[in-house]
Amino acid sequence: MHFRRITLLLFLFVATISCGQEIDTLYLEKNYDLKEYRIPMRDGVELFTVVYTPKNTSEKHPILLNRTCYNASKHTDYQYGGYPSQYLVEDGYILVFQDVRGRYMSGGTFDNMRPNIPGNKPRNKKDIDESSDTYDTIDWLIKNIDGNNGKVGMYGISYPGHYTAAGMIDAHPALKASSPQAPIADFFFDDFHHQGAFLESYTAAFAVFGYQKDTLTREPWYRDELMRLYGNPAPDAYDFFLKTGPLKNITEKYHHDNFFWKQIVEHPNYDEFWQKRSILPHLNGIDHAVMTVGGWFDAEDLYGPLNIYKTVEATSPKAQNTIVMGPWDHGGWAREKGKTVHNHIYFGDSISTFFLKDIERNFFAHYLKSKNIHKLPEAYMFDTGAKKWEKFNEWPPQDIEPISLHFGENGKLFVNQPSDENTVFEYTSDPNKPVPYTSQTEGLTFTPRRYMSDDQRHASRRPDVLTFETDALKEPRVLAGEIMVKLKVAMTGTDADFIVKLIDVYPSDHENYEHNPDNIVMGNYQQLVRAEVFRGRFRNSFEKPDSFVPDEISDVNFKLQDVLHTFKKGHRIMIQIHSTWFPYIDRNPQKYVENIYKADIEDFIKSNIKVYGSSSIEIGGTQECCLPAPFQARTEQFIKD
Repeated sequence: MHFRRITLLLFLFVATISCGQEIDTLYLEKNYDLKEYRIPMRDGVELFTVVYTPKNTSEKHPILLNRTCYNASKHTDYQYGGYPSQYLVEDGYILVFQDVRGRYMSGGTFDNMRPNIPGNKPRNKKDIDESSDTYDTIDWLIKNIDGNNGKVGMYGISYPGHYTAAGMIDAHPALKASSPQAPIADFFFDDFHHQGAFLESYTAAFAVFGYQKDTLTREPWYRDELMRLYGNPAPDAYDFFLKTGPLKNITEKYHHDNFFWKQIVEHPNYDEFWQKRSILPHLNGIDHAVMTVGGWFDAEDLYGPLNIYKTVEATSPKAQNTIVMGPWDHGGWAREKGKTVHNHIYFGDSISTFFLKDIERNFFAHYLKSKNIHKLPEAYMFDTGAKKWEKFNEWPPQDIEPISLHFGENGKLFVNQPSDENTVFEYTSDPNKPVPYTSQTEGLTFTPRRYMSDDQRHASRRPDVLTFETDALKEPRVLAGEIMVKLKVAMTGTDADFIVKLIDVYPSDHENYEHNPDNIVMGNYQQLVRAEVFRGRFRNSFEKPDSFVPDEISDVNFKLQDVLHTFKKGHRIMIQIHSTWFPYIDRNPQKYVENIYKADIEDFIKSNIKVYGSSSIEIGGTQECCLPAPFQARTEQFIKD
């Protein structure tokens, strides 16, 4: 193995998931004192913590806490490892970075999405979770770090965003402002899964999260495991995973000794193991300011920010609750690139700077420094079609006309005009020749990102993809809020996935963008706006899946994630439906098996799938929840309790 190659791969991975911004380290050294601490938790375990304290002692400063599984020691020796922004650094906060339990220089054992134990403040010393560790950390900081003003804010992107959300539960009285950003909410619905379907594109990430360290360390201890996949990374992920075969081969070749992979394999359904790791049921009674942040093109954690915001809104009337959604991929707001371009689509200049300077900076200044700054609107949302910010008093908005999309013959898509329910559309899905998730050949990555606004012409030309589109719009059409898919289907197999895409089709004379290479033609570009997968076996229950009866009509209802997109005059609205999305999502064998992670190659079969004309896509307005009844009932009980 080559150490330089390993180091580069680790750097690229951590940069991908920690989402940091370059900071003037000379400014830090001139204006901050730096110390390391080992903060004791209630059970005696010590958590490694790095603290930057402003040298300016003429005033007291609030604390900004970042709890991470991505190595707090990268912030030592003034070698600042990233986030928060230069604006927050210059505003003079006490900056705190902490390794969570079991990671790097902290003691204890690591647990992915450690289950929350309700009522953390008075519990006995053996009961710990991320909420109690956050409480104990804040309590220690307030009492032991000189010059603090008694107010604490938390922030974090991706997994640190989850730790921020966990810290909001049974919070310390000093916690006044929390900003979970791209937070994981539930591993069965975002990050490693999407609505129960496994993100095969996440395969390499298990090396980072699936091995316990055996000593305190400032360096990654999982290098060898990471190199199993990335010692010589494949240039074509589609080809690599197709040749790898069923998921059981990944177990045997790469992850046979990985504790997190074993948990994934042994818990293919939404059983107690996953249920108790969801943060959503515990987000209630929050009484401080919360600003949840996400990106409309986040391929990993779009479910998390939307549902954390909605849950706090439903359960915590005392919280000053705000959501911000911009035209970014995972954590893209933490980096300013000048022109905001996702894949090939240009959205404007300095959009991340606007967020960092005028939204995030003011949020923390208002609640932690008592600056007289106007509070944020309820929802600060970027319209990805009109390419501008919009403010809403509620989200989802109720004042934008909802629409209903229906499928017609010859690929017609009708707006608010039901189709003939007897019409049948069909395709043959072959898991051995799956639909690629991207129009571009993409190498083996930790997780793909560009595809979220990718051109869909590669898919619309395939016979195993149903494609419907409207005529050119005579007036702009704003689609805003939740999207509910209501399909009536039948199949010759006994299981299937359903991928539904909402697409913006550009006019044939649309100009090319100057930043794009010559081979990217924007005329008739089919821009992906929103898409999601649903594993059909979970149509009645995520906890207790069941097979389809061949040729019997079944309802498959599920949500895509929310949208705010203006389809401009002259554009067309397109819907695509298919059953493979590879290798972003693993392949469903299409023959029902108890556990897809243990399926044999012989289980993967072709299936003829029918979609009936009585199906529809409902966008905006007040949507009935379309989750299977047992899951919805449990969610409602959480909110009630």
